[in-house]
Amino acid sequence: MSETAARRELPAASAAQAQAWNSQCEARAPADAPTYQVNAYQRSFSARVVRVEGNAVQLEGSALYPGGGGQPADHGTLRADGRAWRVSGAKLARDDADPAFPAPGVWHLLERDGGDEAADDHAPAPAAGAEVEGELDWERRYRLMRTHTALHILCAVVWRDYGAKVTGANMEPLRGRMDFEFDALSGEFVRELEQKVNAEVAAARPTRVDFLPRAEADRDPELIRNKVSLLPPSITVVRVVGIEGLDLQADGGTHVANTREVGRIELPSYKSKGRINKRVELTLTGD
Repeated sequence: MSETAARRELPAASAAQAQAWNSQCEARAPADAPTYQVNAYQRSFSARVVRVEGNAVQLEGSALYPGGGGQPADHGTLRADGRAWRVSGAKLARDDADPAFPAPGVWHLLERDGGDEAADDHAPAPAAGAEVEGELDWERRYRLMRTHTALHILCAVVWRDYGAKVTGANMEPLRGRMDFEFDALSGEFVRELEQKVNAEVAAARPTRVDFLPRAEADRDPELIRNKVSLLPPSITVVRVVGIEGLDLQADGGTHVANTREVGRIELPSYKSKGRINKRVELTLTGD
């Protein structure tokens, strides 16, 4: 199949399906849950600038994912008063962390959008209190959603069939890697694993987002698939992402509504990262 045909046949969620998935997430989410945790398919938003520090802003009401858990921060555009800024990344400032930021929380990093007709390369960031219109780089976000769900499928199959925990993970749009507690890997094993994960894609399993009190989540050790739990003690409500009939684990990132949106998964390479630490590389085909 040609790359063009693969893109054409990829079953993306319809607007109605995406809205239904978002509505179900919203119904189960706490009132203060950030937009990106309940509306993965939301492409634009209105927000208020809360704080400004140099070329970084804090936003109230942003749909931009700030990064975390191996998933990179969203990119996008902010507009206000005829000017535009490109959101090129984000940084999470903690109380005892980077002194460059005056307050803890998510800071979005801005660049002037030179492609905008009204752009002024020397214009400052929007002022605190300003109302801005935001738009995600949707192609990048959706590729990351597909990649993140693909990694959950891989993790779930390895846990179900081989009982191996995750020792590390990372992703970029349409590619990622996962490290597992394996003594050894072989080409034959990885080919078998690739067949298994693609069977789960073809099964068209719906995904689901829930929010659990920390005490309840702590009673289920299988919610944490990492060898070492990455949940900070300060988190009192744990977001969990499930794949029907396959997987349930704590996760803060963005995902597709159904595994068939992932498209074909390829596991093109593997390597040893230590005695009981083996890496599997993952790529997705189609746009």
